[in-house]
Amino acid sequence: MSENIENCTHDCSSCGENCPSRRPESFLKPLHEGSAVGRVIAVVSGKGGVGKSLVTGLLASEMQRRGHRTAILDADVTGPSVPQMFGVHEGARGGEDFILPVKSSTGIQLMSMNVLLPHETDPVVWRGPVIAGAVEQFWTDVIWDNVDYMFVDMPPGTGDVPLTVFQSLPVNGVIVVTSPQELVGMIVEKAVNMAGMMDKRVIGIVENMSYFVCPDCGRRSSIFGESHINETASRFGIGHVAKLPIDPAVAAACDAGRIETVRVPELIGLADHIERGAY
Repeated sequence: MSENIENCTHDCSSCGENCPSRRPESFLKPLHEGSAVGRVIAVVSGKGGVGKSLVTGLLASEMQRRGHRTAILDADVTGPSVPQMFGVHEGARGGEDFILPVKSSTGIQLMSMNVLLPHETDPVVWRGPVIAGAVEQFWTDVIWDNVDYMFVDMPPGTGDVPLTVFQSLPVNGVIVVTSPQELVGMIVEKAVNMAGMMDKRVIGIVENMSYFVCPDCGRRSSIFGESHINETASRFGIGHVAKLPIDPAVAAACDAGRIETVRVPELIGLADHIERGAY
C-alpha cells in the first residue's frame, strides 16, 4: 500500500486502488448556465403535517427581509404548498431548455410543481424515481438569479427525493422540523441520522406547535405534550433550537397567501445563525 501511495497521481478516475486518500464519487449536478446560488439549506421532517413548509416560508421571508436574495426550491412534488403560502398563482415561464422561477411579492424566487401544472389542483401521480428526477431538474433547468440563500422544502421521510437532494445539490446545512409528540422523537432521530449518513450537518431543530398562549390569561399550555427537543438537540450536538407557538394569526396569513407579512420572533436566532454562515 505504501508503494501505491508514493506513486499516486491523485487522479482517482484512472486508479483502481482503494487507498485512504481516494475521493468519493460526486453526484452533484451543475446549475443551468447563467444561474448562481450561494448557500443551500434543506428543511426536512421525519413525518408530514409538522409545519415544514411553514418554517421554510418563514425563514425565506426573514432572509429576504434582511436584504438577501432568497429562493425556495419546493421539492415536495406531490404536496406542494409553497406557492399558496406566498399568494403566487401564475405559471412559470421558460423556453426549450430553461425555466424561469416565479417571484413572490417581495422578490423571493420560487420553483414548485404547482407553477408548472395546468391547474393547481391537478394531482401528481408519479412514482418515486420520476419525482426525484423532477426535483433534480428544478436545480439544473431553472435559471436562479444570483441567489444568496436557497431553502429546499423537502417531502417528509427519508426516501428518493431527500436522497436526490442530498446527493445532487451542494447542501450546506439541514434544518429539522418536528412537533412535540413523543412518537415524533424517534422520527426526528431518523432524519438526523440520514443527514449524518449523507455527511450533511444539521444546523438547527424547529419544534412547531410547541405550545399555545391563552389570549385572555397569558397561560402557556403544551397542547401536544411536553417538549423533549432540547434533549434531542443536546444528544446530537445541535446548538440551535427554536420552539414555535400555535398562532392562529400565522395560519390565517398562510392561508391568505401573506406569509411574507409575518415575522416570528422565535426564528430570529436561527436566522442569525444561518446569516453568520458558521456551519
